[in-house]
Amino acid sequence: MGGSQVNGTQLLMGGVVDFMMGSGDGAIMAVAAGIPKITVAAIFQKHPRVLIAHPGVGNDSLEQLKGKPIFVSAGTVGYWSFLQAKYGFTEDQRRPYNFNVSPFLLDRNAVQQGYFSSEPFTVQQAGVEPVIFLLADYGYNPYATTIDTQIELVEKNPDLVQRFVDGSIKGWYSYLENPVPANELIKKDYPQMTDELLAYGFAKMKEYGMVDSGDAKTLGIGAMTEERWQSFFDIMVEAGLLKPDNNYKKAYRLEFVNKGVEYYL
Repeated sequence: MGGSQVNGTQLLMGGVVDFMMGSGDGAIMAVAAGIPKITVAAIFQKHPRVLIAHPGVGNDSLEQLKGKPIFVSAGTVGYWSFLQAKYGFTEDQRRPYNFNVSPFLLDRNAVQQGYFSSEPFTVQQAGVEPVIFLLADYGYNPYATTIDTQIELVEKNPDLVQRFVDGSIKGWYSYLENPVPANELIKKDYPQMTDELLAYGFAKMKEYGMVDSGDAKTLGIGAMTEERWQSFFDIMVEAGLLKPDNNYKKAYRLEFVNKGVEYYL
């Protein structure tokens, strides 16, 4: 089980797990730090990070959020640096976010981070229809919900990696066709999850094209390309997070994906 308090990379490197769910920005940062993990598939073609604001208070564009207080979690680096570089956000805008939307609900001028299928739903249930900024649509778009593993496992047992990737991708095709069986398993492992939240998340995932948009339309779910990795690396360099000579190509391997839709069906 993951979550904000779980260090997946630490568990992976420690051999506690063989695979973890990661993200493209985390993968490139890990390479820069000399951590021997690698991304072998990207389930989400869009990053799920959002900012949400109250309606009717003049916070209707990212440009208008410049200078406004924003609740963001500790350790947030990637997307915040992007917002600083592209939209002029400043460090003094940051307020600590502890995964509780109450401060946001109490202050109509507040803005906060979120996950596309979580915080927007929660504030809607509280009677607020938020303005939602999916950062992927504004230029911050690393791969997300990636499948990451140790380089050693890829080199020693590529067949295992391929079978895990194929099974995961086929599972996602099954979920998009009929989410009910998987949702029952989710609720079994995580009883706090409600039918309403699962339905909202599924609808938003389809609306935003999180899984089956872009290259995934032809190459299949999990698709990754050299061009997409390079374009995001350039964004990170521009934001000052990486040096131009960082070897971002060590962050991923493409041979386990891009088989074509028919391969998985």
